Amino acid sequence: MKVERPLKILIDFWNSIHRAMTILEQIIADKRLEVAARKQAVPIEHLKTQCSDLQAGKSLRQALAESQTGIISEFKRKSPSRGFIHPDAQVEQVVQDYQKAGCSGVSILTDGEYFGGNIGDFKKARTVLDCPVLRKDFMIDPYQIYESKILGADVILLIAASLTMDEAYDFGELTHELGMEVLLEVHNEKELEYISRYTDIVGVNNRNLKVFKTDIQTSFDLASKIPSDFLKISESGLSDPSTVRALRKVGYQGFLMGETFMKNQNPGESLASFIKELYDL
Repeated sequence: MKVERPLKILIDFWNSIHRAMTILEQIIADKRLEVAARKQAVPIEHLKTQCSDLQAGKSLRQALAESQTGIISEFKRKSPSRGFIHPDAQVEQVVQDYQKAGCSGVSILTDGEYFGGNIGDFKKARTVLDCPVLRKDFMIDPYQIYESKILGADVILLIAASLTMDEAYDFGELTHELGMEVLLEVHNEKELEYISRYTDIVGVNNRNLKVFKTDIQTSFDLASKIPSDFLKISESGLSDPSTVRALRKVGYQGFLMGETFMKNQNPGESLASFIKELYDL
């Protein structure tokens, strides 16, 4: 009993801290533990060796610039705000249907705790896709960048809100050295300072990651503030073709969409219907 009580106090203390964190802070804290465990299992030096002879990936930036729709369709089973969306979705079938429907690229979530994804999903998707593939996760360590290259990622996501400016720059430099592109995600005007020579695409997330509330106006507010030489995309909360058309008029060339399609039994058919409605407007 004397041994158990201090342990209970420690657990209660950690739980109280966890409850006081924002959702993003909770995710990052858990991600650090997750990555630390993977580094123990497979040292980073081993990953570096495997990356030495790998070729450069496909360009999502180019694919979006040349696309009529600019849709990056996302595979995800759940979200922190809504819980499970499509828990039984089979990644190979969904992403192949996305590609047939006409997406410009595919985003695969590899976070397990909060989004129901895993590295296995990415591996399966990579084997059946010809379009650029984004590994979407919370990148907090160079280890994940080497890991992404080995998995076959063409693009990785760097979230300004979860990194220091120096980390974002250094991670971007490493990403380019490994032949991948950087999608830099921002949520407000201040985070535009994270844009660097290693930024390929600027993504405006309409979802506030601290409270996970969504406001499409965020993309409209930041549109003119993003330097014109950077391709920009809008992320989260996009469900109406008319909104995509309006965002195109203010300069967005890409639209990252997942929940809109994944909440349906057949996400690929949902994407095809969305694209048809987009052209019919």
